[in-house]
Amino acid sequence: MAQALETADRQVGSGLLVRSDSFKRKQISMRNIPVLESVAAVTKNFNRHLHYTLVKDRNVATARDYYFALAHTVRDQLVGKWIRTQQSYYERDPKRIYYLSLEYYLGRSLTNTMINLEMDTACDESMYQLGLDMEELQEVEVDAGLGNGGLGRLAACFLDSMATLGLAAYGYGLRYEYGIFTQKIENGWQVEYPDEWLRFGNPWEKPRPEYTIPINFYGRVVDGEWKDTHIVLAMPYDTPIPGYGNDTVNTLRLWSAKASRTFELGDFNQGDYIGAVLGRNQAENISRVLYPNDNFFEGKELRLKQEYFMVSATLQDIVRRYKASKFGSRHAVRESFEQFPEKAAIQLNDTHPSLAIPELMRIFTDLEKLAWEDAWKICQATFGYTNHTVLPEALERWPVHMLQNLLPRHLEIIYKINHLFLQEVSAKWPGDFDRMRRMSLVEEEGEKRINMAHLSIVGSHAVNGVARLHSEILKARVFKDFYEMYPEKFQNKTNGITPRRWLKLCNPGLSDIVSDRIGEEWVTNLSSLENLRGLVNDDTFTDAVGKAKYENKLKLTEWIQKTYNIAVNPDSMFDVQVKRIHEYKRQLMNVLHIIVMYNRLKDDPDREFVPRTVMIGGKAAPGYHTAKLIIKLINSVAKVVNNDPIIGDRLKVVYLENYRVSLAEKIIPATDLSEQISTAGTEASGTGNMKFMANGALTIGTLDGANVEMREEMGSENIFIFGMTVEEVQALGKKGYNPRSYYESVPELKRALDQVNLGYFTPEAPDTFRELYDHLLNHDRFYLLADFEEYVKCQDRVSEVFQNTALWLRMVVHNIASAGFFSSDRTITQYAREIWGVEPTPPHARGMDRSRSPSPTFAKSQTDLTTDTESTKSKSGTKKKGKLGGETFV
Repeated sequence: MAQALETADRQVGSGLLVRSDSFKRKQISMRNIPVLESVAAVTKNFNRHLHYTLVKDRNVATARDYYFALAHTVRDQLVGKWIRTQQSYYERDPKRIYYLSLEYYLGRSLTNTMINLEMDTACDESMYQLGLDMEELQEVEVDAGLGNGGLGRLAACFLDSMATLGLAAYGYGLRYEYGIFTQKIENGWQVEYPDEWLRFGNPWEKPRPEYTIPINFYGRVVDGEWKDTHIVLAMPYDTPIPGYGNDTVNTLRLWSAKASRTFELGDFNQGDYIGAVLGRNQAENISRVLYPNDNFFEGKELRLKQEYFMVSATLQDIVRRYKASKFGSRHAVRESFEQFPEKAAIQLNDTHPSLAIPELMRIFTDLEKLAWEDAWKICQATFGYTNHTVLPEALERWPVHMLQNLLPRHLEIIYKINHLFLQEVSAKWPGDFDRMRRMSLVEEEGEKRINMAHLSIVGSHAVNGVARLHSEILKARVFKDFYEMYPEKFQNKTNGITPRRWLKLCNPGLSDIVSDRIGEEWVTNLSSLENLRGLVNDDTFTDAVGKAKYENKLKLTEWIQKTYNIAVNPDSMFDVQVKRIHEYKRQLMNVLHIIVMYNRLKDDPDREFVPRTVMIGGKAAPGYHTAKLIIKLINSVAKVVNNDPIIGDRLKVVYLENYRVSLAEKIIPATDLSEQISTAGTEASGTGNMKFMANGALTIGTLDGANVEMREEMGSENIFIFGMTVEEVQALGKKGYNPRSYYESVPELKRALDQVNLGYFTPEAPDTFRELYDHLLNHDRFYLLADFEEYVKCQDRVSEVFQNTALWLRMVVHNIASAGFFSSDRTITQYAREIWGVEPTPPHARGMDRSRSPSPTFAKSQTDLTTDTESTKSKSGTKKKGKLGGETFV
């Protein structure tokens, strides 16, 4: 060893021994960290963490302590792969993908990580031998609810797929101290409580205070220079994102706001104790809570602060990484930005991060001194923009006065972008001032505002919708002018879901049945599920699928009884609608159908009736009064139905309080019927529909969002479609829609609405729902009454088919076999090839051995990478020695 040290070290003039880069690289090598091969190794590491990390023994340890010990045990196996992944990226210097999103609805990490690392069996057995209940430990973990719904959950699925496909990808967002609120139902009403997901700590994150970045707000602009700004610090917290079976572990970097000065001692000494910490509180409020209620002005400004805080910290980080040499040198080696689009692709997840466009222009022109034309060319080649909505009220439009106050330099940049863009429009359509007005980034009518969707389109080289129908609506209606100007920019990328979480993790019974018949390739190549088509008429297979579904229903039945004290019939049809509560998603139509079924049973208790348990879950935005009223109506109807002795267990209604990712993992595998009933042309895609489909639920829905493509994949005979098409909705709107005419002509609808209006379900407060009644009869914006009669008839068809178990199960298998297209792996592969310009390498394409041998991707990183002295070439061709340091990890 002494001889090796002597060889590895070199003498310098001062007489000190300095370790060579080669020796240092050997010292930090992760090669020698053992992979957990055995149950005994899991147990040993678990006990080590319980004693030395948590400082507990079995006499005083709680379930939470055991969870943390297991989480740290699992994380240990991530760390080596995490470091090797980053070393590999700095070795190969690939094009990096940066996914910018204000929301990541991650849910729980423990089980997902164990599955992706393929150590779940060893952990299960270890906990069993220790006398611990794995399910109990899993329940201790709090969901990381850093998202409101589908957009945030999609981002989480995409991170999983990017890692599984071996892409050099990074997620960027905010580390909200409080995630999406905890929903409690009190007297039928939604009440919001803070989501203290960090209360007991987060074992999956790693703080990186050494990479804290200053963010500027307010100030003034003098001759193009932004001066007298207020500074807030952005501190990163890194979360590992493991790929499945490929040793890739990518990074989700979340920013937390910190005050530049945390305590004003002068104020404190003068007795102003509140003032001493006021600045800190104001600064840290930026990352305090997920998306504040935007019904209030201060909330709007805080939202704008959040958006800029995230993109500014992210872009400074991206530029730093681009300029840094290989092996984590802290000294910049790239001085030219010509290669920037070849080394970085930035994807904007909706308009929330769209301030990244003027921010990158500010960095290029103000700080890096690039010419405007060069900077703009690089900017457009780097950004891609994903649109997630067609609803006008959801498209962000920031007031000019707010931008002028908060981000004065960026407003100047946006004005210049708009000026040059309108010159292009004028050159293409001379004299068409109305078109210029429609396409301008600056909206002049009423309060002057900046249209962030327009900014995103102009500043990006690619614009995509998230389902084929949605993308066509964008081109034909929402962004018609922009499509006519830039047809080459517009693409479609139909959303998908990760099969690791949404089938293998949440439905192990069904997963095992599928794997027994077609192998496990489907886990990373979901299209292989099409091999199940040949088993549609195999009674043994369909019976096994039906048994797995029934077992899931029994588990959910027990959970509902324990949680809500409602006894439901597991033989009944589990009819489920879980999603954000919004008028366009039409939960109100569902509850009106419940009233119709209730009335039928009350009128004729002896009638033939297929038992149903209707479950509805979701959160309403705190300031969305109508949505909260709908929740109250659902719970009021449930109270009457569930306590009516005439109805018994033939019809039950359950409101799933505080719907979240971990609850979805319980609900979806047990569902028979999935409700996807939004008005045609309003839902961008939907991903819940895909999760239900893959887990063997049949769908009742409109031709909206991804339902259209689902029908094409499975065949129209295997889905229950009703209602108007997009074209019919538009035609009715132009003709003049009179909802009252449907109310008068459909007796069951009229009776149900009258009951709602007259207080049948709220006799203690008969006027509670009069507002809903008036709204539907006079302002039915989402055509609920127009679709209702056909919806009820379609539900009757569902009941008829459900009685034919053999037919129902064949349809279930058709659904599962057709789910392959809706994998987020496929979606990300399309993004990679058609927008980002990189080639993914999925595990199944590598011919990976399912044992734990290192993947080809990391063969270099586990041998030469950790032992050789490496160097990088600067642009001039001269070699510059790589340096070791924490940078390799970030």
